[in-house]
Amino acid sequence: MNSLAVCPSRDILTVRVDVTSYADATARVIAWAQTSRSCYVCLATVNSIMEAHASREYQCAMRKADLVTSDGMPLVWVLRGLGIPEASRVYGPDLTTSVLAAASKHSIPVGFYGGSEQGLAKLIEKVGRLFPQLKIAYAYAPPFRVLTAAEDEIVTRAIEDAGVRILFVGLGGAKQDYWMHEHHGRVSSVMLGVGAAFDFIAGTKPQAPRWMQHSGLEWIFRLGTEPRRMWRRYLVRNPRFVILALAQLVRAQFHEHRHTA
Repeated sequence: MNSLAVCPSRDILTVRVDVTSYADATARVIAWAQTSRSCYVCLATVNSIMEAHASREYQCAMRKADLVTSDGMPLVWVLRGLGIPEASRVYGPDLTTSVLAAASKHSIPVGFYGGSEQGLAKLIEKVGRLFPQLKIAYAYAPPFRVLTAAEDEIVTRAIEDAGVRILFVGLGGAKQDYWMHEHHGRVSSVMLGVGAAFDFIAGTKPQAPRWMQHSGLEWIFRLGTEPRRMWRRYLVRNPRFVILALAQLVRAQFHEHRHTA
């Protein structure tokens, strides 16, 4: 099958989520990078779905992405409930290492944008050990504020001048998706919004055990390790998502029964 065949997808609330896999998503990123295509990949979570549900601007940024993966298990379960049983999770840190391995194999220059200076240095050191043949052409940890137009132009030009073809964006949450949307067409790179992958791969933040990731309980681990930052996401948005997603699944079942009756 052509690796760039159209992905099956479903709308979860207001966001299109594509059904892909690590191998498929990686193949798409490599193919796009080899043609210097400017495009971006969003990794959807319950939090981003709820953010898009509340904001038309963010909804637009998500819907215009070239690929939207199901980063969280709840989204996988909803996709399966909407008639795609083969749906599986495509988790940011694992997709990052998969793409890095393929980029190393195909000699595609990569870049990193986001995180802190200290964390980014540790990430580059770790990635360099994992993939010694990888071409890291660019790395920058921007200040924790909105860049001026002049600063942003300098960043954009630096990414272009470095020849980056795959840019990992680790700004977290909606911020990275907005950034990719705003730079679509301005940089000749495939941009991947990989969230906390920088910290997880570098080892500056702990990851939930695999069994918690696979069972959809990762949120408990992250809430326990970062309660101040995560409480609203998991204790307010998650319950709202459950209610809205269940309502969508019930409506989908109702329409299916009507059409088959």
